[in-house]
Amino acid sequence: MTNSSATPKSGLAGLAQNWQGDLMSGFLVFLIALPLCLGISMASGFPPQAGIISAIIGGVLVSRINGSFVTINGPAAGLIVVIYDSVQELGKGDAMTGYRYTLAAIVCASVIQVFMGYFKAGKLSAFFPSSVVHGMLAAIGIIIMAKQIHVMLGVKPDAQNLFQTIGAIPRSLIDMNPEVAVIGGIGIGLMIVWAALKNRYLKMIPAPILVVLIGIGLGQYFDLDHEHIFLFLPNDPILPHHEFSVGPKFLVAIPENFMSGFAFPDFSLIGTSTFWIQVITICLVGSLESLLSAAAVDKLDPFQRSSDLNRDLLAVGIGNTICGLIGGLPMIAEIVRSSANVNNGAKTSWANFFHGLFLLVFVALFPKLIHEIPLAALAALLVYTGFRLASPKEFAKTLEIGTEQFALFIITIVGVIATDLLIGVVIGILAKLTIHILRGVKPGNLFKMDYVIDGDGEGAYHVRIEGGAAIFTNFLSLKSELAELPAGEKVFFDLSRAELVDHTVMEFIHHYREDYARRGGHCEIRGLQEHEPFSDHPLAARKRVALEK
Repeated sequence: MTNSSATPKSGLAGLAQNWQGDLMSGFLVFLIALPLCLGISMASGFPPQAGIISAIIGGVLVSRINGSFVTINGPAAGLIVVIYDSVQELGKGDAMTGYRYTLAAIVCASVIQVFMGYFKAGKLSAFFPSSVVHGMLAAIGIIIMAKQIHVMLGVKPDAQNLFQTIGAIPRSLIDMNPEVAVIGGIGIGLMIVWAALKNRYLKMIPAPILVVLIGIGLGQYFDLDHEHIFLFLPNDPILPHHEFSVGPKFLVAIPENFMSGFAFPDFSLIGTSTFWIQVITICLVGSLESLLSAAAVDKLDPFQRSSDLNRDLLAVGIGNTICGLIGGLPMIAEIVRSSANVNNGAKTSWANFFHGLFLLVFVALFPKLIHEIPLAALAALLVYTGFRLASPKEFAKTLEIGTEQFALFIITIVGVIATDLLIGVVIGILAKLTIHILRGVKPGNLFKMDYVIDGDGEGAYHVRIEGGAAIFTNFLSLKSELAELPAGEKVFFDLSRAELVDHTVMEFIHHYREDYARRGGHCEIRGLQEHEPFSDHPLAARKRVALEK
């Protein structure tokens, strides 16, 4: 149980109590955020300052009204694919027009987020099966790597779609621009080495800022500020000679006056279905990622505080509305920067505020320094981020849960890559429902769960599934009621009559039990003796075998 006397205060009292630790953490997170904001923005088809605008608003404004404690709000790699596709789809090849149309889509999506938070729709994140969500993120990681590898090598592939972009990687390796590729290669190598380091003092130095600083140094060495021709003359006369154009096009382009970097949305496509498809996709993916990240960060909080996810969603919606109106990317509660924030000793949301404030001061005073950052260095950061989203560990972890979860994971990845993000997620959900129907779940049970919650009047609550299946599509109402149970009591889940319990529900009950224990209560799961799991994983889906005898 948390020691309430040790829990940091909120508001101005929390600032007075913890300003030194939060200031230092905010500064260290700023060092991580700066290059990532620039890289994510350009990979999304937006001007580089758009990501910084988002992080500034997320820190300075959203941190003051959100419902979380140690999360960092800003642009995230998971939204790159969504925003880039919107720019391409709405702009029809015109990047600036697509940018302004997408800003309008962000505003509309953000207004929906505000209403979702106001009407307490934060629970909807539970509707999406875990393996489908992880498949979506892995697909995003694959897409990010496929596109940013070419930038890291200094080559523009002749590709019209994603499959051609992936297929062009070997050609880009052959045709790589040596000077640019050196910057990108050293950057990705440094990220890999830094992740394997055990020295805690070296680990205190953020790897992204090292990549950027080394990239700036190499950029100066290779004179990327000035347009020139680089001749590659191998000693072997059999090998062909190559001529490479090198210059400022390989550096970040950002206005010297930060205020001149603002842009405004164009709502002229608001009456078209294409526009609203982008709105729904931005809202869905952004809201889902933000809610999942905020919930994950709560588990890292050393003070075991629980975020108000509905308030958090409302605050992010307000921040995103402002971002869309002035030219910024949409933000989420970002997991990597939030984890660094916790590890750096942040106590309150003022660390998020300071991170945004440092970004504002830096871009206002040092825009020329940002211009010296090579695009290859930022691409290296994104390739590494994409690999983490789609690493072999993610595949192995999903396979361990069960073959059906792995199948959903792969189906979602293929669906996203072959179509788009929204359709790919829908394909994954439909595949999950098909598996449940094949396992005997009745159509009437797909969206309705038969359950009872009884309190004995002595501080104990019994949650009984009365029959049928407990699956991801039908347990939202139960989840809502469980959230209303008082802390510090006893909760008993009786699953003995459930015919089927899927992985998403098993995972939710497991996390609920851990969270309830952190809040001083006791939670048990009973009645699974007659259920046979579909794998050896403790949270695998399981079916009651007594029905088959």
